[in-house]
Amino acid sequence: MSNTAKPAAIISADPWSLEQARTELLAAAPGARVLAQLGEGELLAALPGSFWELAERWQQRGPIFIRHVNPVQETTPLPAGEGAEHTTDALRDLALERFAPLMEPDLPFSVQTRIFANVSYGPYDVNTALAEALQDESGAPLDVRDPEQILSVVIAHYEGQLTAFLGLSPVAYNLSDWAGGKRRYRRGKEQISRSEFKLLEALEVFGIELPPRGVALDLGAAPGGWTRILRQQEQYVTAVDPGELDRSLQADPDIRHKQTTAEEYLEVGPDQFDLIVNDMRLDARDSARLMVEYAPFLYRDGQAIMTLKLPEENQEPIIDHAFNILRQAYTIAGARQLFHNRSEVTVWLRRAGTG
Repeated sequence: MSNTAKPAAIISADPWSLEQARTELLAAAPGARVLAQLGEGELLAALPGSFWELAERWQQRGPIFIRHVNPVQETTPLPAGEGAEHTTDALRDLALERFAPLMEPDLPFSVQTRIFANVSYGPYDVNTALAEALQDESGAPLDVRDPEQILSVVIAHYEGQLTAFLGLSPVAYNLSDWAGGKRRYRRGKEQISRSEFKLLEALEVFGIELPPRGVALDLGAAPGGWTRILRQQEQYVTAVDPGELDRSLQADPDIRHKQTTAEEYLEVGPDQFDLIVNDMRLDARDSARLMVEYAPFLYRDGQAIMTLKLPEENQEPIIDHAFNILRQAYTIAGARQLFHNRSEVTVWLRRAGTG
């Protein structure tokens, strides 16, 4: 067993966005060094200051591409080839010695394990063994759905040795309360498209509250995945798209389908809306210009959610350009590359001057 000599963290991002994640890390913590890639989209980084300093900076202004971060306060080598019982026993003893005294007994906790090695045990084995022991020792209630403090465990090969990295932190400092920021939803029988998960995740990550029985505009709606989610949120929806909506939506009296393009609908003169959403396959800058044109049709306290489609290279200048366009009419309330995004970023907008 050995303490980590210097402050360190594990940052998680989409595997295709690791360079952007490195840039964000260095911007927030100049002097940070990436020590290794532990797994797909997982970087071990040495920090020039404490993890808490970095976490506080990201509390004030969060990164776009980094979707999860956790401290590394302890590392320990693990014998290769050992079974689950031997490994969980060793990790349990380490957790009890090092982390149980640091836990807040009144706050719910969870153990989150990620394994990036070919071993005979899985995350559930580690989570169960450590959580039971920590609950008994610390008195903190176990709550895997809504924890306030998390013990993160990452098992991977590092410098030729199977190694476990452990760190305890408030869930708010992790940027996501899901291990590695990987928010997963169960596919339902009524699901129309995979893109539904993007809107569900955006509402959750940004903490967006929609008004009861609000009115929403879905630009580029077909086949209707986002429209279906908005109806689940009890919104009246105007769905704009020259294509057909899924048959399951066509008989809904609270969906008004305008079978035209978003540009043509502007010429007609839209109504006023509480929410505008846009997941159209447009260049990010063109999509931003379209949203600016639609801003006057939002109520004063209205909101918007959109995705910025990005090329494989030179993404940052395009994001900056799109943001500058959007700021003509909106306040950018949040921007993240969510787990269900691919080569795109989801942006949460408010009418300019409304908070």
